[in-house]
Order: sequence, then structure tokens, then C-alpha cells
Amino acid sequence: MSVLVSIRYSSGLGGCRGGRAIGGPPCHHLVVNLAGLAALGDFRAAVAQTSGPIRIGLLAPLTGVVASGGKEIVEGFNLFWDQVGRKVAGRDLQVLVEDDGSNPDIALQKARKLTEQDKVHFLVGDLLANTGLAVAEYAKTSGIPYFIPVIAADDLTQRKRIPNVIRVAGYTASQMPRPLADHVFRKKGYRRIVTISQDYTFGHEQCGGFSQMFTELGGSIVAQHWNPLNTQDFSPYLAQIQSVKPDAVFAMETGADATRFIQQWSNFGLKGRIALIGAQNATDQSVIRTMGAECEGILSSAHFAEGNDAPATRKFVAEYESAFKHLPSIYGFAHYTCAAWLAEAIKTVNGAIDDRPRFLDAVRKTVLTSSPLGRPVRLDEYGNPIYDVFIRDVVKRPDGRFWNVPVETYPSVSQFWNYKPEEYMKQPAYSRTFQGIAKT
Repeated sequence: MSVLVSIRYSSGLGGCRGGRAIGGPPCHHLVVNLAGLAALGDFRAAVAQTSGPIRIGLLAPLTGVVASGGKEIVEGFNLFWDQVGRKVAGRDLQVLVEDDGSNPDIALQKARKLTEQDKVHFLVGDLLANTGLAVAEYAKTSGIPYFIPVIAADDLTQRKRIPNVIRVAGYTASQMPRPLADHVFRKKGYRRIVTISQDYTFGHEQCGGFSQMFTELGGSIVAQHWNPLNTQDFSPYLAQIQSVKPDAVFAMETGADATRFIQQWSNFGLKGRIALIGAQNATDQSVIRTMGAECEGILSSAHFAEGNDAPATRKFVAEYESAFKHLPSIYGFAHYTCAAWLAEAIKTVNGAIDDRPRFLDAVRKTVLTSSPLGRPVRLDEYGNPIYDVFIRDVVKRPDGRFWNVPVETYPSVSQFWNYKPEEYMKQPAYSRTFQGIAKT
């Protein structure tokens, strides 16, 4: 329904009275169609939603124990946008980077700054689980979309899902170690394993996924050790490990802790005497690229292996190395893939990302066919990707550098493995006190 309003106005300065301007010419009438004005307002709002630059807030630990991985978060994310000219769906794109300091309080502060002061359209990133959980809680209350390529806290796509927090190009912590547990039990014949891990959520959950799988198969976890972040000296743990003589040790260490652990493992004389296997982060390229023979032969499991011979992976690795003069890590790969995924979703909504529900729905429904993995990737109904997972071996390249090469593939690995999701989520989340270890 149109609403017509009559407005009396005068070209004089004194206003209208009795049909004539005070001290001036006759008054005039203007009929305004308010529905037309409303439509104009809607049009302007629509234009505002699909024009101007898209602003992305990227959070990364550029200082602290995992700073090497944080640097590669920025590298991988920016590489994709550089390749497409920093434009998508006809809109320019800006990436605003903030250092989360490997600290949840700083991460929360920076997320607020990016959202409330810099007015970014959405947030991406963080590395440590505690920083990601802090930002996820902020996203929950503020409504800002938050995409987490390496924040792997299980419950963000399980028991405590947040609609505007989506694990784009990511994984759950417990998802990746299960194939490794299956492999070493069935193919290596290991029966007695010790775990050692950084003492925070990511470590608890990776060890939980491994330990539950391994013990349900019939293996035994003979001891578990939890070291604080930024441990300088692992010798007390190594002495205890040596004393129980396990078949193997599963190590969940990231960043500088992973470097120190692997080096001290070799220096302590355990290399070649006790098998060392690791979570994907322990042999990540950000760790092993500075190493020598001490990292050779460590098995791990992950959905990305920089030594994979798939054409799409080879292409990505070559482009990444050309841009940054080193091989890509899981952090660079994941954030490159995240950017590609978001670009597809932005195209789906024709750049109208201010319509958050529509944009988030497009992100969830995207099937990424152009990732460096060389095969389509989609989200499950809980918002977590399903991947082929590789058992990887650290091998020496002809140029003397080391990288992860697939030796076995587990197809279509879900965050729930072979469990029924409803039944699986009835058990507690993994923690120091709950590791899912099967009773014998």
C-alpha cells in the first residue's frame, strides 16, 4: 500500500501561512510516496551489502610457542587472495591481521578490536585450542561469523556447536589420530604404547582419539605424560618412558615443543630403540624443515601430506614454495584451503555477505572441488569436513630436506570414525581425566 503525504513548502525564508510565504511568494505542495522512499532505502541497503571492500579479520599467533605456525597461517591465507587479485564476486578484499600472542586473553581482545573497531565482516584463524575457544565464545555472543581451519576442539562441531562458528577446511583433534592407532596395531603389531602430550585441550583430545581407538582394538596404554606448553627439558619424561620399555610412543607436540622433543628423543639415545609415532603437528613441515635425520622415519596421520604425488598437491606445493621459499605446513595449507572455500561461498551469495544467515548457509553447503587435496571436500551435518586420511612417513628428499609422504590411505574419515554420532556424543569430551581407554 502506498502512503501519500502532502508537504507544503516555500522558496522563501519565512515559512508558509495561509497559502502564501511569509513576506514572499505563494507556497507549493509536494506529494511524497513513502513506499517509494522505503524502496529507495531498501535499494541503498542492498547496494551497501554488495559493494565496498570485504574486510576479513585474521587472527594468528605471531609470537609465543607456536609462532612458526602462526606465520604460515598468514602466508597460506594471503597466498590464495593474492592469486585471485584480492577480489571476489566483484568486491575488493582486505585482510586485517592481528597477533593473538598464543594467549586466549589477547586473542579475545584482538577479536573484539577487529569486530567492533575495524568492522570486519568475519573472523578467521587462531591456532591453539584455548585461543580458539575464547574467540568462539565471543562469536557466540556477538554473532560475528568465525571460521576455524586449525582450531580443532572437538565439541565445536559436536556437543557444543555454535551456528556461526564453522570448521572450514579444518578437523577435530581426535579425528586424525584414529587411523594411526588402527595402522600401528594392525600393520606394525604394536601392543604397548606410552603417550606424551602438551597439557591443553588439543593434546587431551588427540591422545584421547588415539588411546580409545588403540585400546578398543586390544592394545594397552601403559602410561600417559602431560607436559606444559613451552617445555624446555624433556629428559624427566624420557627417562620414565625408557623405564617402561613400550613398543612405541605417541607424541602430541606442536611448534617449538615438537622440535625440542624430537631432538632430545634422539640425543637421549631412544631413536631406533623405541618407535616414535606422532600427531600430525609433531612432524608438520613447520617443525621438521629445520631438522636433520632425527625426524626421519616418524609415522603420523593427517589429511594433508606435502609429499603426496597427487597433481593438485604438487601444484600447490610448488606455488607455495615459489612464494615463500619453503614447503607448506598444515597451517599454510589449511588457511589457503579455507580462503578458497570462503571465496566459493561469497560467489554463491553474489558478494552479499552482510546477510549473515544466507552467507553461513552457503559456507555449509559448499563442496570444495579445487582444494590442494585433489578431491572434493564437504562438511558433515555437524559442520566438520570429511577427509581421506594418510598414514605419513617422514622421508628424506633428493635435495636433503625432509617431508611427509603417504604410505597408506584411510578413505572418508569422519570426526566420529565408525561410531554412531548420537551414541558417541553421550560419552564425555576427552580430557586429562577421560581418555576413552577401554577397560580390559
